[in-house]
Amino acid sequence: MLRPLLTAAVAVAFLLISLIAAAIGAVSALLGSGGPATSDPSPEALADIPADYLALYRRAAPLCPGLDWAVLAGIGKVETNHGRLDAPGVHSGENAAGAGGPMQFLQPTFAAITAKHPIPPGGGQPPSRYDPHDAIHAAAYYLCDSGARNGDLHAAIFAYNHADWYVNKVLAQAQRYRAAAATPPASADGWVLPVAGRCSSGFGPRYGQFHQGQDLAAPIGTPIVAAAEGTVLNAGPASGYGLWVRIQHPDGTISTYGHINTSHVTEGQHVTPGQPIAEVGNRGQSTGPHLHFQLDTREGPVDPVAFYEQKGLHLCANS
Repeated sequence: MLRPLLTAAVAVAFLLISLIAAAIGAVSALLGSGGPATSDPSPEALADIPADYLALYRRAAPLCPGLDWAVLAGIGKVETNHGRLDAPGVHSGENAAGAGGPMQFLQPTFAAITAKHPIPPGGGQPPSRYDPHDAIHAAAYYLCDSGARNGDLHAAIFAYNHADWYVNKVLAQAQRYRAAAATPPASADGWVLPVAGRCSSGFGPRYGQFHQGQDLAAPIGTPIVAAAEGTVLNAGPASGYGLWVRIQHPDGTISTYGHINTSHVTEGQHVTPGQPIAEVGNRGQSTGPHLHFQLDTREGPVDPVAFYEQKGLHLCANS
C-alpha cells in the first residue's frame, strides 16, 4: 500500500512543480514582452526617435513598475541622440569617462546590472552595452534599482549622472516626448484636479496637530497643474514644505501645492486651469513623494476632498 501512495504523492508534487514553473514562465514572458506603455509618444517623439529605438524604450520600461518609456528615451536623447551621435564610445570604444554604447554605460556597471537582471532575449550573446536592445533594457533595470521602483525618478536619474542639470534636462525631454494628456475634467466653475494621485494623509487631526490639506501620493516628477484660474502668490522655498506654489483665485480661495520638486511658474504670473505649474517632489518635512494640496477660503482651510465632491469631481485616484 505504501508504494502506490508514495508514487501518487510524487506525481502530485511533480504536477505542482510543473504548474509553478509554467506560471513563472508566463510572468517572465509577460515582462519580457514589455506590456503596455504608460504614455503615448508625442509628434516630436515620433519624428525624433528612430522607430527601432522607440519600440525598445516602450518594451523595456514596463520591466520597472512606475517607469515611463519617455524617461528612458530622454536619457537616450541626452546621452547619444538615440545612438546617432558620432563620437568615441557610442558604437565602439569608450569616451573619456570610460562609458560606451547608446546608453553610455561603464563596463563594470553594465556587467553588474546584467549579472543581477538577465536581459530578455533579442540582443547580443552575451549581452553587450553597444547593443541597443541590451543597453536600453539594462538602463530600465538600473533606473528601477536606483529609485524608480519607489517612485523617486529624481534619485534614479541622478544615479545615472550625478548632476541636477542632467536630471532636469532628461525630465524636460521626457515631457516633450509624451503626448499631451487629455483635457482634465472640470467643474462648472472651472476647477480641475491638480494631480493624478492617491489620497494618503487627509484633512484633519494628525499627530496632535491639524493637517490643513490633503496629501496626494504620486511619483516624483508627476505633473502638477493649477486647480483653477488665478495669480501666483508664491513660488519657491517655504519652511516645512521645502518648495511650494501658492495661487490666489478670483473668489479669494488660495490653493497651496507643497513639497514640490520643481516649479514652472513665478510670483505674479497669471495661470489658467490645468496649466502645468510644478512637479511632485519629496522636499521639506515629507516622508515620501506626494503633493500637499491645501485650500484656504475666506472662512479658513477646507477639506479638499469635500470641496471637489461638491463640484462633482473626485480628487483622489483611489476614491
